[in-house]
Amino acid sequence: MISDPGRRRYESPLRAAHAEQTKAAVLAAATRLFTERGWNGTAMRDVARAAHVSIETVYANFGSKAELLKQVLDVAVVGDTAPVPLADRDYFHRLGEGTAAERAEATARFLATMHQRTAYLWRVLNQAAGGDSQLSQLLAESRVDERESVRQGVLALAQRAVPDEDVDALFAILSTEVFLLLTEARGWTVPQYQAWVVRTVRTLLNLEGDE
Repeated sequence: MISDPGRRRYESPLRAAHAEQTKAAVLAAATRLFTERGWNGTAMRDVARAAHVSIETVYANFGSKAELLKQVLDVAVVGDTAPVPLADRDYFHRLGEGTAAERAEATARFLATMHQRTAYLWRVLNQAAGGDSQLSQLLAESRVDERESVRQGVLALAQRAVPDEDVDALFAILSTEVFLLLTEARGWTVPQYQAWVVRTVRTLLNLEGDE
């Protein structure tokens, strides 16, 4: 029997869309479970059950629990599954647009939004990395990428060359660890955190007089 090539062309996009939907469902389920239960409390079978797919499907898409966490973090950092790097996103470009006050406000909004998506997942990775060499390597590589993103963001915000020590200081001060310390231990609201970021970046980058 000769197959219908037109039908193959029609079904292929449907299969691709279904595969993407399945992957998105698994990522959403894993994000919730890792956040609520941590690394040790989240098993691949739990993710499969929460996503309403088979465990074989989870392994076929992600290969391992470590790779699943990596992809969960990748999505959390940028906010969606589109294959667009952080530095190419519109909200990242806005860090370098407008007056100093506008750039500082954009930076504060960007950080607050991203930290709310990623902070608990970074905590999971930090806690799990000590007992898993693959996760330890992932943490180290992620820190390098994060520092580079901070460098690019700081240069856009300052609109001039910034010493490495100042970049490192902002890398530490604006980290998810500090965000959690302030919002959890000290009970700050997100608007309080954003206002503090505005003041902090303008002071450390000497933008006080640049309106």
